[in-house]
Amino acid sequence: MLRTQSTNPRRVRIPHKRLVAIAAAATAALVALSGCTSATSNNSTPVKAITVLVEAGGHAELQPIADLYTKDTGVKVTFVELPYNGLYNRVNSELSTGSISFDVAALDAIWLPAFAAGLQPLNSLYTSAVKSDNFPSVLQEAKVGNNYVGMPAFANSEILYYRTDLFKDPANQAAFKAKYGYDLKPPTSWQQYSDVAAFFTKSGMYGAPLPGAVETQYLAALSQAGEKNMVLNSKGTKSTLGDAESLKALDYYTSLAKYGPSGAAAVDWNAAQNLYNQGKSAMMLFWAHAFRQIPTSSPVYGKTGVAPMIAGPAGIAGVPGPFYLSIPKEAPHQSASTAFVKFAYDHNALSANTSLGLVARISALKQYANKPGYEAYTPMVTTLSAPATITRPANSNWQNIVNNVLVPMIQKSLQPGADNAKLLKSAADQIDQIVQQ
Repeated sequence: MLRTQSTNPRRVRIPHKRLVAIAAAATAALVALSGCTSATSNNSTPVKAITVLVEAGGHAELQPIADLYTKDTGVKVTFVELPYNGLYNRVNSELSTGSISFDVAALDAIWLPAFAAGLQPLNSLYTSAVKSDNFPSVLQEAKVGNNYVGMPAFANSEILYYRTDLFKDPANQAAFKAKYGYDLKPPTSWQQYSDVAAFFTKSGMYGAPLPGAVETQYLAALSQAGEKNMVLNSKGTKSTLGDAESLKALDYYTSLAKYGPSGAAAVDWNAAQNLYNQGKSAMMLFWAHAFRQIPTSSPVYGKTGVAPMIAGPAGIAGVPGPFYLSIPKEAPHQSASTAFVKFAYDHNALSANTSLGLVARISALKQYANKPGYEAYTPMVTTLSAPATITRPANSNWQNIVNNVLVPMIQKSLQPGADNAKLLKSAADQIDQIVQQ
């Protein structure tokens, strides 16, 4: 679910095996909500337990909610943990066949377009209060067509991490100002980020790792450059790659490779995170949840500051990385499933007191933002609230595009002598073929 450091950091995208979109499922009407104290099965038999699918290691974020739900209702919540790809494949297989063994699943936002036909619409849960307490991007990704098919469980975004000990060092401050003409501080723009990264790349230290084996940092640069439709046009029928914004973003992105270890094309999120946690990098752009993952034994523990994602010509922008709780249309306990999903949303703030502390609701983030250990919340709120932050396209071909076009294009762009304009044009042609099939 959350792709912790031992697997894939959350919404930390590691190149996955190609995932196949599900076949359309039979339609079904939305089941009426039941009270939390009277969960029943589809045949009105009282329900004693429900099953929730999560990514391996991710149930901890939902466990406090499940414990309270069981205490209040008597309904036991059993978590089934699966690897990221395994979770996708399990849900895909069961929705395709209609043979459903689970009641609720915690799903990555990028899966919802592929699974939407087999998921229960949750429109009645999206009250005005719900809509006002979630980021626009989180609401947008929850909706496929005319239906909301998941309730927000966790929100995430890349933010800036930086070494406070290095930034506050008087010698570094004096040397930086002498060279660049302004004070050493957490960078807020493309130029400042490049300057600071260049300054600290010396004597075995890197300015910042560049994870070229994943697509998200380039997608963030796309938004920062002013792209209004990420990779695909608003209708999902043609690629936007090759326009001025995409080239500006790729040129900037590739310019950062010299401030990290060689072989950036092979650096994934785990490698980038480890480099920073080992004290070998002055900065990194990384998912907000990782702040609470810094080991106490790390040389950067207690010496890390966080700030909003950097801004390009269009301003601050990140890539939203939410997860949702969704219900299959053919779930065995519709009423109980809906009751749990509503309960989980209502008690979303309980997830703040877990290892990663990921929550979705703006009110929950603001409730904890000023408490020790939650320093990443405010930068994440700023990044996700930024006007330039846009979502990935709601297209069932998206994972195919990422795995087979975007990541290979990014990796090729990091090779010496790469022609970025040519690479973007080729990628756009490939994407057009995929979406127009």
